[in-house]
Amino acid sequence: MNGAEALIQSLIANGVTTCFANPGTSEMHFVAASNAYPSLRNVLCLFEGVATGAADGYGRMRDTPASTLLHLGFGLSNGLANLHNARRAGAPVLNIVGEHASWYQGANSALSSDIQAIAAPMSDWVHVSQSVGEVASDAARAIAAAHARGGQIATLILPADTAWTDGASAPSRRYVPFETAGIDPDTIERAARLLAGAGRSMIIAAGQALRAGPMDHLARIAAKTGAELATPYGVGRLERGAGRVSMPRLPALIDPARALFEGIDTIILAGTNMPSAMFAYPGKPRQMQDEMAQVLGLCEDFGATAEAIACLADEVGAGRGEVMREARREIERPTSKLTADSMLVSVAAAMPENAIIVDESISAGRNFFPLSQGAVPHDYLQLTGGALGCGIPVSLGAAIACPDRRVINMEGDGSAMYTLQGLWSQARENADVTTVIVSNRRYGILDAELKSVGVQTEVGGSARRLLSLDAPAIDWIGLAKGMGVEARTVTTGEDLVSAITHANGRTGPFLIEAVIE
Repeated sequence: MNGAEALIQSLIANGVTTCFANPGTSEMHFVAASNAYPSLRNVLCLFEGVATGAADGYGRMRDTPASTLLHLGFGLSNGLANLHNARRAGAPVLNIVGEHASWYQGANSALSSDIQAIAAPMSDWVHVSQSVGEVASDAARAIAAAHARGGQIATLILPADTAWTDGASAPSRRYVPFETAGIDPDTIERAARLLAGAGRSMIIAAGQALRAGPMDHLARIAAKTGAELATPYGVGRLERGAGRVSMPRLPALIDPARALFEGIDTIILAGTNMPSAMFAYPGKPRQMQDEMAQVLGLCEDFGATAEAIACLADEVGAGRGEVMREARREIERPTSKLTADSMLVSVAAAMPENAIIVDESISAGRNFFPLSQGAVPHDYLQLTGGALGCGIPVSLGAAIACPDRRVINMEGDGSAMYTLQGLWSQARENADVTTVIVSNRRYGILDAELKSVGVQTEVGGSARRLLSLDAPAIDWIGLAKGMGVEARTVTTGEDLVSAITHANGRTGPFLIEAVIE
């Protein structure tokens, strides 16, 4: 057995059964070996950013990593933006990156680069296999690293000779989990004391805390202590809708965030570090919270967040309290010309139960939470790290991870152009994804940011050309059909609801251009 075969056996033995791939010469032995292992699903992606984004969406929904297969340093570098988003989401991802044969790495090939240095900024664990005998165990350790701390980015670099050389053996056991910091009883006790003190308090939850069980505990803690609940603006995955605990989202901008945090004395963090605004602005504060607010992280290891929340519920005496859940609300279907808000209401009204909402609608989507209050149960996945181009790939990965659920991707027209190739992979895999393009023919977020950074004058001329997408207008119907995806343009809320309903009743991908006034 060669190293490539041992690698695949190790992946399958450790529960990694999907590979989002954009291979090259250095990865051909992996490609050839995979033919003998049909339980490993290979998904071809036409750009590495699609592969890494799809692995992000898969990891968010399954809580277990898919692998990517990337070609050398430049292939990895093409995927870094969506690895940044995946890392901010706490998604488990395993990158397998081909490298030149070990004895060829000093030959000054035009394709040579420092792959470890490229991988390091967007990876939590990086390792180079040194011999064919180590490949299988290295893969198991990489998978353990991807699972650690609630989800990490692990990158395994595989020199070509370790893949093609015979003499490998597969590991006889599953990966050994990394050691964790565990739960500190003193921290739990301190958090309970802070919540019991005078003044207002807030619990900010992310990661594993945003699943139904931990959120029930959070609701009981809030009812017992009077704490407010919130989640950071960039949500990795949140189970929300009717029958679930309502979890408000913090504002993305500093001014409304400062207003929200005014008077908050105690902040408990569950599965997240202290959030901050996306950017600094002239003359505005650096942090969201008041200077004197006490901030306490519930646990160092985010993989222990759910357990830590349960311990806190017991500590404050809220372990068996009643839970206030969101009531079901019939959402009225808009009929007039589409605006950003009526687009969001249309999605909320038409999405099927247990849909997966992937939101990269940027500024147009900021009101989705209040406008979809009481909608059918669904999972919500958002752009987490601000690197545009995640929506289409994350939707692909989520659909493959959960083939019995419909994915609806609310997608900005500018951000969609970063990873348009992902539509082709959706078509090839017959992925059940409805892409709603928010077609306002401009970078709406940058219009708003001009004002936020203090630009008061009207911007026109060559500057305006950097913010608009209307000369020429993007032909979304033509692009979708060229990728093998059926598509339709709508201009009213009624037509958008009808188009989403049509997509819900079919299999495979469907794209809707929602023209926004």
